Amino acid sequence: MSDVPIIAQKAPFPVEVTAGKSYFWCSCGQSTNQPFCDGSHKDTSFTPVKFEATEDKTVYFCGCKNSSAGAMCDGSHSKL
Repeated sequence: MSDVPIIAQKAPFPVEVTAGKSYFWCSCGQSTNQPFCDGSHKDTSFTPVKFEATEDKTVYFCGCKNSSAGAMCDGSHSKL
């Protein structure tokens, strides 16, 4: 069981979110439904991160899985 996530991509995933809806961000990098969890983390130490949209807008989910801002991109991919 690895404690290092797989880099899904070295760029954020822009997603149009809907107010009142919950999204579950993949933290392990193994999901085939990036940036969202598909259960691939089973048998790993990773768990999905819940994001609750408070308004309709575009958010940028982390693709490199190294963001210090959790599910949101903080630019960490530029240092990989």
